[in-house]
Amino acid sequence: MRTDGSTMLSPSRMLTPEEAAERLAVSPNTIRKWLRSGKLQGYKLPNVWRIRESDLNQFIEKGKQ
Repeated sequence: MRTDGSTMLSPSRMLTPEEAAERLAVSPNTIRKWLRSGKLQGYKLPNVWRIRESDLNQFIEKGKQ
């Protein structure tokens, strides 16, 4: 919270498929497959995928249920 009482949203860190794969102990190709199918939320830039760290954490939490 800021000193004036308002809150400031902190931007979520953006991960590469390789970083996400390392956290989940799967291959980067599996991450890309999940991104293409919509199983994992991510953002397709011109030549690369990026995953918000918060989206990856939500994906992990859903898998635990």
